[in-house]
Amino acid sequence: MEGIFMYIRPEQIAEQYEMEVKSISKGRDCFLCETDLGMRALKEYRGSVERAEFLAGMLDFLKEQNIVAEQIFYTKEGEIFARDEEEQNYLLLSVFRGAECDTKSREDMVYAVRLLAGLHNATEQYPDEVPEFVKMNPNALLLLYEKHNRELRQVRNYIRGRKQKNEFEEMFMRQFAGFFEKAQAVTEQLQNMEICEELIGFCHGDYNQHNVVFSREGVAVVNFLNFSYQIRVSDLSNFVRKMMEKNNWNTSLGMELIGAYDSVRKLKPQEFSYLYFYLAYPEKFWKIANHYSQSHKAWLSGRNTEKLSKVITQEGAREHFLQTLAGKVGNGI
Repeated sequence: MEGIFMYIRPEQIAEQYEMEVKSISKGRDCFLCETDLGMRALKEYRGSVERAEFLAGMLDFLKEQNIVAEQIFYTKEGEIFARDEEEQNYLLLSVFRGAECDTKSREDMVYAVRLLAGLHNATEQYPDEVPEFVKMNPNALLLLYEKHNRELRQVRNYIRGRKQKNEFEEMFMRQFAGFFEKAQAVTEQLQNMEICEELIGFCHGDYNQHNVVFSREGVAVVNFLNFSYQIRVSDLSNFVRKMMEKNNWNTSLGMELIGAYDSVRKLKPQEFSYLYFYLAYPEKFWKIANHYSQSHKAWLSGRNTEKLSKVITQEGAREHFLQTLAGKVGNGI
């Protein structure tokens, strides 16, 4: 019975919209609906009405600014989202068919980072007041890294207390001091940074290769549900870091991506500093440690050991890239 309910639920939600549904299939974090109006996506939404309506308006604004982005559709009753029988809210969004940004294609990655700069330029033209619910704490990055550092210490202390250590735990303990020293250094430098208002602006919030689609309608940006108002280079650093992890921290690639962004939207000196801090923190090392902490330790797979080994192997290339970027930043970093 549960399987039947799960099958008919998206159909019941889709009926709340002015469209004829031909078929429904499961997509990545959504239900994909083939309709008489084209492909649509039903996505769970856990935010407020105000945030959803603001996002719909922002996406309309971006369309006016010639940014190809998804759109949010209202229900037959004029509501921003639909509800299922369990009172779960859903947004209906447009879908772009096409290929995601290829992390092995330099051309794709450069295009995507230029597109991000264009997106940021477009949001600077937004004429209305910025609502409080999209604003993030200006010190969010410092607070996040302080939290990460506490979590790294907790994992270290837990493993230190284990009498019988597995291969992953032995490897983690051998590498902990070096990576943690780097994490602390970035955190301490951030504590001395002043945040200027001009550094803050609208951000996609999750800009990566999956959210850039090369479609017939143009190169589209999708998945804006993490849209926020914060330090703008957080978007750039997120994208660059993911591309670098996929390409063994290739220095020439990283600098080309940053240069491509800078050619469309000129980076301020302090933005280069923040970009450095975002990329210098050993995020992947923390991520692996956090996954270990959240998992059932006895069931830890060899995949975690492989990931940690890869991070260790790539660290030399990462350091070379960071040294090159630091030369661009200056200011003694």
